[in-house]
Amino acid sequence: MVAYYVGLPTSATTQAGGPDELQLVPRNATLVAYASVQDIMVSELRQRLLGLLPLHGDGQQEFQDQTGIDIETDIDSVIAVVVPPADPARDGGPRSSGLVLARGRFDEERIEALMRERGAAVEDYMGTRLIVGDNRFAVAFPKTGLAALGSTPVVRQAIELKDAGDSVLINDDVMNLVRSMESGNAWAVGRFDSLTAQARLPQDLEVRLPSITWFTANAHINGGIRGVLRAEATDEEAATSVRDVVRGFLAFAKLQTTSRPELQTLLQAVELGGTGTSVALSFDLPSALLDVLFQAREQTPQ
Repeated sequence: MVAYYVGLPTSATTQAGGPDELQLVPRNATLVAYASVQDIMVSELRQRLLGLLPLHGDGQQEFQDQTGIDIETDIDSVIAVVVPPADPARDGGPRSSGLVLARGRFDEERIEALMRERGAAVEDYMGTRLIVGDNRFAVAFPKTGLAALGSTPVVRQAIELKDAGDSVLINDDVMNLVRSMESGNAWAVGRFDSLTAQARLPQDLEVRLPSITWFTANAHINGGIRGVLRAEATDEEAATSVRDVVRGFLAFAKLQTTSRPELQTLLQAVELGGTGTSVALSFDLPSALLDVLFQAREQTPQ
């Protein structure tokens, strides 16, 4: 589902790293994810999954009813962002806000009319029409073929950055990680500590979490799927602890699947790596391996 909404084709990468839409992402973003929606929508893997596991949820239709945007046909690529509030007192508290930047084909007048019918108000903000609906949800079109959707304060931030400004492009920590993931059509970069702080986890769970600063996820989806999950720990001791936890989980999984050869094969496609403060978990699930898993599920659908 993450890949469904959030991939990066190599052709979309500029010399600065990442797609041009990053110009509209605030510098202090704690999570930046990107997906080539059309690449994933038309991939052989998704078509097979739809036939095997039909999705019965109505979230996509609800989104279309509210905004007039059809994810299937209107959107080519998406950036999803989490941004801490610039002014907690003004923005309603310390909680982070979400922003989606969608590249595609949009009937701006129709979308505005539809949202007006549902009670949205329209205002001019720095020369861009800002459509503000219920629950402080806003939609704007800061550039041709680009829709910004999310909480009103962070959509305003995106509009402010459309020409120049303090964007994530000058955040070296984030951009160095973005440049390292040009081979995938789905990726995410985030500050692990910032996200867990926002998650309001139970205290006994929070104190057990390893000391991780940055994490990345990178995948390429076509007939199969391959990718790498990587975490950057605060020190080598923390990284060793993370590797031990993952190694133990993989060993336990192998013990639990001794009677399922197809799952044993799946686990063999997962490799733990990393040195120093870095921990990496890579996987490669080619179409041939997925065939085995799909056939096994058809024989034992439960």
